[in-house]
Amino acid sequence: MRHDPYRYDVVVVGAGHAGVEAALAAARAGCRTALLTISCDGVGQMSCNPAIGGVAKGQIVREVDALGGAMGRLADATAIQFRLLNRGKGPAMHSPRAQCDKKAYQFLAKLFVERQERLTLRQEMVEGLVETGGRVVGVKCRGDVTYHARAVVLTTGTFLQAIMHTGETKTAGGRAGDVAATGISGALRELGFELRRFKTGTPPRLNGRTIDFQRLEPQPGDQHPVAFSFLTDKIEQPQLDCHITATNERVHDVIRANLHRAPMYSGQIESTGPRYCPSIEDKVVRFADRGAHQIFLEPEGRATLEYYCNGISTSLPRDVQEHVIGLIDGLEHAEIMRFGYAVEYDFAPPTQLRPTLAAKSVGGLYFAGQINGTTGYEEAAAQGLVAGANAALEVLHRPPLVVDRSQAYIGVLLDDLVTRGVDEPYRMFTSRAEYRLLLRHDNADLRLTPLAIEAGLVDDHRRKRFESRRDRIDRLRRELESTRCEGVTLAHRLRRPETTWYDVASMHPVLHAIAEGDAGAVEQATIEAKYGGYIERQSRQIERFQRLEEKAIPADLDYRRVPQLRAEALEKLQRVRPGSIGQAGRISGINPSDIATLLIFLKRPVRGGEASTRAAGGMGETEPTLTTD
Repeated sequence: MRHDPYRYDVVVVGAGHAGVEAALAAARAGCRTALLTISCDGVGQMSCNPAIGGVAKGQIVREVDALGGAMGRLADATAIQFRLLNRGKGPAMHSPRAQCDKKAYQFLAKLFVERQERLTLRQEMVEGLVETGGRVVGVKCRGDVTYHARAVVLTTGTFLQAIMHTGETKTAGGRAGDVAATGISGALRELGFELRRFKTGTPPRLNGRTIDFQRLEPQPGDQHPVAFSFLTDKIEQPQLDCHITATNERVHDVIRANLHRAPMYSGQIESTGPRYCPSIEDKVVRFADRGAHQIFLEPEGRATLEYYCNGISTSLPRDVQEHVIGLIDGLEHAEIMRFGYAVEYDFAPPTQLRPTLAAKSVGGLYFAGQINGTTGYEEAAAQGLVAGANAALEVLHRPPLVVDRSQAYIGVLLDDLVTRGVDEPYRMFTSRAEYRLLLRHDNADLRLTPLAIEAGLVDDHRRKRFESRRDRIDRLRRELESTRCEGVTLAHRLRRPETTWYDVASMHPVLHAIAEGDAGAVEQATIEAKYGGYIERQSRQIERFQRLEEKAIPADLDYRRVPQLRAEALEKLQRVRPGSIGQAGRISGINPSDIATLLIFLKRPVRGGEASTRAAGGMGETEPTLTTD
């Protein structure tokens, strides 16, 4: 029977990295899903640098893959260079990164969407939302078209009321060559949502034929690449070099002389940009003592000579960009193919959301990606997967997918967004994760794939691969703990800094048979042995964290009834409405005395006129110490 082409379980608006993962997750979970996009040619497009992963971001990609997402497989199949960052540091800091073929990634992402059962890709301009009875039940599209849905996921990227800036020139659009989305912002305001403005930027792209590579420092990829996906057995495609150059004082002098023409300094742009990915104008002003800033010249694909200039994002006028490029070593004769620009766009402060990424004030509506004030493909993909999965699980009347900050970088990301909000575009760093020794890229499947299996997000093939790998690691762990040599277990011997896996495996050949050439299983067993004491200590910290998370706060609690609560704490608790004591303690401005006051109130007997419900069970003694940021 042919389905109604305008009636779906889940509608996803926007087909960037958040939208792709949201739509695929909703469809995998079992819902008829529509993915609506301004242009079907832009599915999975890399608007900025065609790179996936990096410090902390690589861990997120591995986690997205562990939950059944597509980004890791797309990167493995289309990457042109792989590097594992921070090899010289401990395993918690190791972060995979890949430079991808921009168009190959985009085309493969579109193919993933097209092949997915229960998923329809449709080119539409969404201009409004349909709401009834406090619930969003569809979207309005240009041409008097309405899509009906039981849940809607907004993944609109940088397109809401977007304006691009190159010098004094302003153009409506969320990405070069694409128009802006003009109706959704008004619809959200009508529903009572607060919107603010952020900005981001991109550098110029150069024709590689005109670059003097002999004067640049080559940056090759790893000899033995580390894949993103747990389904990828081996990376076999040849890799391309990136190259390094730098700005100089002549470049900086030109930029200083033209700051009055830079939108960020002329007053043309007033919104906040990403602190950790500043424009070259910002670098020259903020780091005036620096005589040079590195530039990474990164190829955009195998079938193009276009190069991305990582490190000189700019919105300076075109003539200034040309002058600047001509003063950089190796780029004296380089031709600009695309000029850099900045884009301003609307976003919705994410404290308006629940940890599932569902809106608090209206039912059936989810937000993911840059609409939540984040930056980066990886952060967007993670949010998209969680929002799409939870939209589907709500429709199917199944428990939500909830990932907390002790389980994954994704949990840190979600908790930071909905608890603390953002005052600049949010980017993930390893320093944001308190339990990063346990949140390594190598064990993402062990942490998260069981959650994905329970939520129905993975197929039998991935489930069987995961169970086989998990069982192999368990067998290695048991052999190491139970086998003794010269009076100590092999696990104890492996803890010694000078002892390698091959040393203990040579003492007990059965270890080779169990590993079966599985380098990942060997890595797991080795890390667990060498860092066992630290891992055990962090596990105890997580237990304390989880006790606070289990102390629920009633959703209908009126904080005005909590006696002796400070005015600042009252305002922030009423606005964020944390779901647990643990989350309350992470709200900026909430101190331990506020938490103690709240705990005392919640343990009091319920009286008439007070909150109709109280957290049941788990309201035990106050923790002796509580750390807040």
